[in-house]
Amino acid sequence: MRKKPPRQSLLAAPTHGKIEIVYRSIRELQLDPRNPRLHSKRQIRQIAQSIESFGFNVPILIDAKRRVIAGHGRLLACQQLGWDEVPTISLEHLGGTQLKAFVIADNRLTENSVWDEKLLAEQLKELSTIELDFSLEATGFEIGEIDLRIESAAPDRDESEDSADLVARIKAGTRSNSSRRPLHPR
Repeated sequence: MRKKPPRQSLLAAPTHGKIEIVYRSIRELQLDPRNPRLHSKRQIRQIAQSIESFGFNVPILIDAKRRVIAGHGRLLACQQLGWDEVPTISLEHLGGTQLKAFVIADNRLTENSVWDEKLLAEQLKELSTIELDFSLEATGFEIGEIDLRIESAAPDRDESEDSADLVARIKAGTRSNSSRRPLHPR
């Protein structure tokens, strides 16, 4: 019977002090060709729109060789925007196998959550009713999807209505007679 190696405690993992954000030239950074997460051109445009609307708020994580560990989409979006530098955090305290596992965990763990549809619809509705200095699509949702979420959470919605019919109506810009609330203004 093989003996398992002892697990390394996260609390005992070596660190190099506090996290430090360092702005680095985009040319210094290398995309990891073995990154298992793919980014479509559409998604990169969405990330770029989000960065333009809200700023660059999540630094790119890199290893000691300045290879991107997390933030491939953000880096590609900044290249598309013509940026010269981006904020980075170096994860030099993680070893090779930890880095590989972290790349997977960083992407996978966000997939394990779900939206509270009611709260999401309420927040999208609130945002859709006020004057914004950015496009509501900077949230990553397209206008039709925003309308669908708002409409489907409406308390006066006809529950017998099929969701596919609701999507078709939203795309056509019409409402059923039971809906009193206007759709999101385009």
